[in-house]
Amino acid sequence: MKLVEKLKEYENQYLFIRWATGAEYGKLIYAGDDFIEFNIIDTDTMNYQETMLIYAPLILEVSIGGADIARIIAEVSSKISINE
Repeated sequence: MKLVEKLKEYENQYLFIRWATGAEYGKLIYAGDDFIEFNIIDTDTMNYQETMLIYAPLILEVSIGGADIARIIAEVSSKISINE
């Protein structure tokens, strides 16, 4: 199974991705055959900082769980209002 095929299972979830020129926490929006769309989160303000299109073969590491991911999910969830 290719990495991109596995990433399709995690679309719209928060994760950590390390690629050839950087590494960031964010939300995976789309995983295609040649690129992924990834919304980067500023971990200090918990706001979306930018959207990246990353060429899939450059992805080196993906972290789906762990303490840092759980913290980001908790902080983002705490900012969601009840009316949304």
